[in-house]
Amino acid sequence: MRTTSRITASALTAALGMTTLAACGTSGGDADAKTVTLVSHDSFPKPLLKAFEKESGYKVTLLKSGDAGKAVNQAILSKDNPQGDVFFGIDNTLLSRGLNEDLFSPYQAKGLDSVPAALQLDKGKHRVTPLDYGDICVNYDRAYFDRHKIAPPKTFDDLIKPRYKGLLVTENAATSSPGLAFQLATVATYGDGGTSRSSEAESGGGWQDYWKKLKANGVEVVDGWEQAYNERFSGSGAGKGKGDKPLVVSYASSPPVEVLGKKPAPEQAPTGVATGTCFRQIEFGGLLKGAKNEKGGKALLDFLLSKKFQEDVPLQMFVNPARKDAKLPELFTTYGAKIDKPATLAPKDIAENREQWIKQWSSLVLK
Repeated sequence: MRTTSRITASALTAALGMTTLAACGTSGGDADAKTVTLVSHDSFPKPLLKAFEKESGYKVTLLKSGDAGKAVNQAILSKDNPQGDVFFGIDNTLLSRGLNEDLFSPYQAKGLDSVPAALQLDKGKHRVTPLDYGDICVNYDRAYFDRHKIAPPKTFDDLIKPRYKGLLVTENAATSSPGLAFQLATVATYGDGGTSRSSEAESGGGWQDYWKKLKANGVEVVDGWEQAYNERFSGSGAGKGKGDKPLVVSYASSPPVEVLGKKPAPEQAPTGVATGTCFRQIEFGGLLKGAKNEKGGKALLDFLLSKKFQEDVPLQMFVNPARKDAKLPELFTTYGAKIDKPATLAPKDIAENREQWIKQWSSLVLK
């Protein structure tokens, strides 16, 4: 769920590496009081902060550090000397890690009453604020499937069929939040260790058996989203992608990016979404415990949940705004895929099993 935008017309941005956050902020009283440092993943669009700077008088320093998984890891490593005041981009797949590590100070942001209760996973404690949500799904290159006269896949079961052998690229579940979300979607669909959670599931041996079959069917795994979408996916750049994989794990809202700025507007986006392969992802922001500018951090969180910011989110980060009263742009509603029944897992289940599931996945898929 994220650059000028999570997804831009030329590139959706969510790189994942192990770079280190630069030291943040300025030193000295007045300067510190007027500077707010936002720590985030690479796909947070700095232009969205200009209105906050103009309206509040604060200057925002934006520190980016790859995909959400890496950014959360870095925040945990530096929690005794936090690199900033506010963290943006921890999602429901990683939320329990941040909360268990006591990364955030409680703060109830203004406008929280306009956010559906289903998105408020830390309701009552307010250590984090829900700011957007989206769905991680397999995307497909329409031109490839038209050219080969093959129907694109619709479900997880489709992906392990011989006709799709060697066509899918996904992100590493151990290092990428979209990759982890995709793995969790298979857990939600096939169950853990053989208990199927879906009447349509055919793999028969839980998510572990499903991934054995997906590996045997030639799935490619790369470190992060940017590499998967921009370098390996054939459908990026409106069909001018560098890669040879017509299937990629991305977002249900990726197709509008491929249409952005196109004149005349096409009837449909050049990429589609396999709607039976989706996992609901919710992104949060929070005031970092030990923030040097707590007052400025609270003001920034209020802005991130403001209707003005929330209505800018869809075309800047290509995710859904958390506020239910924020209007979606026509481009987003026309070309984005609506996912009525995404796979989900209870936060408690993710918290209790995530690390074990990632280790099992790594052992099954990467070795």
